[in-house]
Amino acid sequence: MKQPAAVLWDMDGTIVDTEPYWFAAEFEIVEMHGGQWSHDHARALVGSDLLDSGMYMREHGGVDREPAEIVEMLLDRVVAQLRAEIPWRPGARELLAAVNGADIPTALVTMSWKRFADQVVECLPSGSFRVSVTGDEVTRGKPHPEPYLLAAERLGVDPRHCVAIEDSPTGVRSALAAGCRVLGVPHVVGIPRDLDQGSGQLVIASSLVDTSLSDLVW
Repeated sequence: MKQPAAVLWDMDGTIVDTEPYWFAAEFEIVEMHGGQWSHDHARALVGSDLLDSGMYMREHGGVDREPAEIVEMLLDRVVAQLRAEIPWRPGARELLAAVNGADIPTALVTMSWKRFADQVVECLPSGSFRVSVTGDEVTRGKPHPEPYLLAAERLGVDPRHCVAIEDSPTGVRSALAAGCRVLGVPHVVGIPRDLDQGSGQLVIASSLVDTSLSDLVW
């Protein structure tokens, strides 16, 4: 048994509890355009590529704008809320510090766009992530494996030797498809334990509080 070649971190719902910010922005935008939204719709978008979310809101929320424009409207609102307060997830910063202290390479792998992710990264210790992959840098977002494959490539490591930390089924599917082992920490939506089809590549934890480096070793 040995430590992972790298730890690849999701952001929304994993490091920061920003899903309520996204939900509020979605409701506001849909209502502005005379549509109707629901928490089921909001939960369906957790962990998704933002352009996919924009298309979904256009189809299901009646927002008559181009998906990229919807994304910018979402980002305007969520970034403004982040500037007022960053809601950290319990245990995330402590585990990130322990990983960095052990000199294990780290990457941020988020479907949020760079201007949003930067607001979070700037409030973490310098060098917390060696590389990052954001939603506006990939052609195919989660649940496609591209984001995690790109992160591993940028770090120069084999994704099969990496551990990804994720809070949503969409993100877990992406990391598993890339060949990563996954620590699932469900938050807004549950993570089915059989997503890895019995391969043993997925471990579910209730929280990152009290999660240690030894928990990242298979």
